[in-house]
Formats: sequence, structure tokens, C-alpha cells
Amino acid sequence: MSKIFNIKDQKSMKRFDELQLQRSNNFDAVSNDVIEIISKIRDHGDDALVEYTNRFDKNKLILDDLLISKNIIDQSINNIDEDLSNALRFSYKRIYDYHKHIKPENKFYVDEIGTKIDLVWNPIESVGIYVPGGKAIYPSSVLMNAIPAIVAGAKRIVMVTPSINGTPNESILAAASICNVNEVYQIGGAQAIAALAYGTSSIRKVDMIVGPGNSYVAAAKKNVFGDVGVDMVAGPSEVLVVADSNVDSDWVIEDLFAQAEHDDNAQSILVTKDIEFANIIEQKINQRLSQIEQNSTLKNSWNSYGSIILCENNKEITDFINYIAPEHLQLCTLDANDLVKSISNAGAIFIGEYTPEAIGDYVAGSNHVLPTLQTAKFSSGLSVLNFMKKTSIIECDKDNFQKIAPSAISIAEEEGLMSHARSLKLRLNKINK
Repeated sequence: MSKIFNIKDQKSMKRFDELQLQRSNNFDAVSNDVIEIISKIRDHGDDALVEYTNRFDKNKLILDDLLISKNIIDQSINNIDEDLSNALRFSYKRIYDYHKHIKPENKFYVDEIGTKIDLVWNPIESVGIYVPGGKAIYPSSVLMNAIPAIVAGAKRIVMVTPSINGTPNESILAAASICNVNEVYQIGGAQAIAALAYGTSSIRKVDMIVGPGNSYVAAAKKNVFGDVGVDMVAGPSEVLVVADSNVDSDWVIEDLFAQAEHDDNAQSILVTKDIEFANIIEQKINQRLSQIEQNSTLKNSWNSYGSIILCENNKEITDFINYIAPEHLQLCTLDANDLVKSISNAGAIFIGEYTPEAIGDYVAGSNHVLPTLQTAKFSSGLSVLNFMKKTSIIECDKDNFQKIAPSAISIAEEEGLMSHARSLKLRLNKINK
């Protein structure tokens, strides 16, 4: 069946919408297991944590093994390729500089009657970072999650990452060392999220949990939210590429595949006004896929969710983008800077043929932890802002209190909150004596 969908064809787009529904976050299959895991961690603490770690991660660890020593973390730098080490440090600096630049500043405001209303930012004190360590090895996720917390000023950053057969991944530990994250536990899954959220005898609870993971991790984050802060409940990754014959078709295909290789449920979408270009892309993709092993992640992803959307004009393109609200959006057409003015829903936007999404994954400086499954309509990517909280500081004196209190009294009385009103009246009475 063709992967080309015509935006003006209702039947065609209905088929596309059905694909979107299949990708929605549905935790029904794992929710009961996750609730049980969280409950056992809360009730039995370290004993349950060790038991789940050994069962799910094929380990034979004891409690003392869970915390990875600082010496092992620091030594990991010497155990990875020098080019990788330099690349991680290069990426660290770019991410740090960007987030330092966007770190919010305190605001001090005095209104026309002299009331002081300040806005002060403070860091979240304790942050837990989840980093995948099984099939997916992403040292970049360490940088993307830890550095904004560092810039924010978090006092404690703890990382959890599963090890397989008792062996933590060296590149993940090296990234932690570069970030000076020294509290690292080799635990993963819903049990790690529960330990961070509620604490055990050996692991102190945190105030916020961030980082990507599988469906168990995402369901656990959703479950503990409210008892602890979370960044987002992320779904499978996605990219939307707007392109035409002005860009090399092989570049476009690789950009689509770069997302498809993440996950069986990842989605790669090409949007174009050029039917010939659409046909070329589809033909080349089919040819490429015929050379790939049958059950590969990339092949499963494209065959299940890969799509090419044919539009007639730029308004149809931008309307479709704002509807999809993609995690990653690449604008590779010559009019990309005009298109971007009409786009309000996207996790991150990459403009021009020399700005592929992969540059944002590693070294652009912005964050690669982004909202998925249309949640870019109401949420944003991870940044230093996620690790800070704002507090209003208000100060009145007798003169400005006297001017604003009567209106507050009227509202309080309308709402039937008489102690509110009396709290204000007592002060006014003293001033007016």
C-alpha cells in the first residue's frame, strides 16, 4: 500500500488519522505491573529494589552493588574512545552555554502606588535523572538532562541507569563524570522511578524526575507525578520533514530513517507539494528497505507509521504541522523562514538543509528531550526552566495597603470568605483610627 496521503482526500487522511491513534500512549498493558512494582518499592524498599533489578536486568547484585563508586565513574573516561570523549565535552560546553543564556533572572517591580511585587527564581534542590542502559545506549541523554539542572543550581543530581549482567555502560558513566554527577545507581525500570520518587533506606527521594525510558518507565513517571515532579510522559519519537526537489532526496531519506531507527513505534513524516519528489522518495525508501533485515526497528517503524503527505500550498503545510505538533520539525525548503512564521506547535524546529534533526540531538545546544504525540500543543522541551521554580514576593506599607484593601474586601465578601475580609478590615480600622 502506498505511503502517500493526499491532504485533500478525506479517505486518505482518515487512514492517516487511524495510524496516529495506534501510536497514542496506552499504558493499559503495563499499568497493573507498574502499580505493583511501585507498591512493593514503597512497602519493602531496598529488598524489592534489588529483587526487581536482578530479575529484569539479568543481574546478580547485592544492595552494596547498586551505588556505582566515584572511582569507577571517573575511570570510565579513560575506557572510551578519545574522539567520543572529546565530542561529549564539546557537546557539554554548547549545551551549558545555551542554557546559561536562557536562564531566567529575578524581576523586581514596584507599581504606581508603591506596592512591591517581585518574582524570584530558585532551583529545584534534588533531581533524579533516568538514562536508558539496556537496548538503547544514549550518553547524550545524560548531558541533555543533567546540564540544565546544573545550570539551574540543583544541589543534588542523582542518576539511575540499568546495567545488564552487572556491567554499566562506559559511555553513559563517562558522560556522568563529565557532568560531575557522582551519585549513580545501576537500577532501571519502574522500580528505579519508584525508588527516586519515594526513597529507600539507601536512596534518598528526589524532588523531580526527568529522562526518557520505555513504556514501564513512562507509566511509572505518570503514576508518581504529584508526589514528585516529572518532566513529561514521553511517547515514541517522531520527525516531520518539509522538503522538495531542491534538497537531495538521499538526505531526506536519511533524515526520515534517523527517527525511524529509534523505536518500532517512532514515526517519520515527509510533507511536500511536489508529487514527483514524493514518488521518488517512496520508491527509494522501498528499495532501501528491501535491503534491510526483515524485523529491524527501522523497517518496522516505516512500514507501520511512515507517511508522505501531499499538500498544494503553504497554508495546508503549516495547518497540518500545527495539527500534528511534531516533536522534531525540519524545514528544508527555500521558503523555510517564511513557513516558520506560521508554525506555533512543534517541539523543536530545524531550518535549512544543513540543519538536520540529528544536529539537535547532540551538539546544537538546545535540548533533545521534547514533547511527543501532539503534546507540543501545550508543552515545551526540557530546559533550565524545568529545574527552576518561581516565587512571588509581595510587600505593602500602610499607604498602599489602604488603597488596595477595599477592593479585596468586596471580592472576599462576595465569595463568602469572611475571615479573609476581616483580616483586611482589622488593619484598615487601625490605620483609620
